[in-house]
Amino acid sequence: MLGYRVPAPDEAMLISGAKAKGDAPFRVVTGHGAFVLPFFRKARFLTLAMCESEVAEKCVTQQGITLNVRAVIAFKVGNDTESIISAAQRFLSEQDQMSVLTGRIFAGHLRSIIGSMTVEQIIRERQKLATEVLDGSKEEMARIGLAVDALQIQSIDDDGLGYINAMSAPHNAAIQQMAQIAQAQANQKAAEAEQESQRQQAEFARQTAVVKAQYKAEVDKAQAEAAQAGPLAEAEAQREVLAMRTELAQRAAELRQQELVAEVVKPAEAEAERVRILAVADAERMKILAEAAASHNRVALDKALIDQLPDIVERAAAGLAGANLTVLNGADGLSQVASGLVSQGKAIFDALRGEIVEYDDNATVTETTDAPSH
Repeated sequence: MLGYRVPAPDEAMLISGAKAKGDAPFRVVTGHGAFVLPFFRKARFLTLAMCESEVAEKCVTQQGITLNVRAVIAFKVGNDTESIISAAQRFLSEQDQMSVLTGRIFAGHLRSIIGSMTVEQIIRERQKLATEVLDGSKEEMARIGLAVDALQIQSIDDDGLGYINAMSAPHNAAIQQMAQIAQAQANQKAAEAEQESQRQQAEFARQTAVVKAQYKAEVDKAQAEAAQAGPLAEAEAQREVLAMRTELAQRAAELRQQELVAEVVKPAEAEAERVRILAVADAERMKILAEAAASHNRVALDKALIDQLPDIVERAAAGLAGANLTVLNGADGLSQVASGLVSQGKAIFDALRGEIVEYDDNATVTETTDAPSH
């Protein structure tokens, strides 16, 4: 819009050419715009931004020692209308002069305040120096419309004189002594820690060696036992096998002996007993024949045979009693054995009777033949 001007956020617009309020020589506009009538009004702008000024000044202390002091001042034009008017009347045409003038003002106050202090105070109380310089210049800066935001003392030196170094020497010596003591204590603790570490390492190595020795002994023992266990186990197994084989051989021998007894001995004993019985029966037969021949009495012979038959059967039974016979069919088997004995007795009886009859007939014939000769 024609004639409407707006200042920047960090600027103040100064409108001259018209009557301002109060005693102000011009109208001050900040934060908003205003109409400026061309040809009849004139608008100028004053910065309200932060500005910086550096100070490098030689100052003499209360002791007469020259110090080089470097400081930085941060300042700006005040925000109120009065400060803006004061700064504009002084710096509107040459706003860069604000930094120059501010540096000079602070240099003067630095010289004044440092002149009333000793080097020790300046070094040890640097913040106090900055506060006193700031307070001493505040009123003067306000008259020219400037406000100081901060003052920073950057460096202080004695230009190679050595006073500051000499002043710090005792402190440095004490610090170095303390540092040496601390270093010695640290070295001692480190040495003790190293010795303790070596002792622990030695103890660990000793324990490790003992454990390894024990482990090796146990391993060797286990290996020896394992080495012996194989042959011992094999020998034990062989011994058990031999024992089992011996037992089997014994059982086989016993079985074979029993088989021989059943197959050879028992049949032989039975045959011998049969022969003996027959021999006994034959002897009895001969005895009976002799007796019959002597008596020439058939009835007497039969009676004698009948009388001898129980004795014959009893003797046959007695002979069989000595034989090791096995009865397989219980009571029936016993009945069969008894019947067999009776049958054998009867057969013997019949045989003897036949022999006697034949002998008697022969005797009769003989006697008949021989009768005429008597």
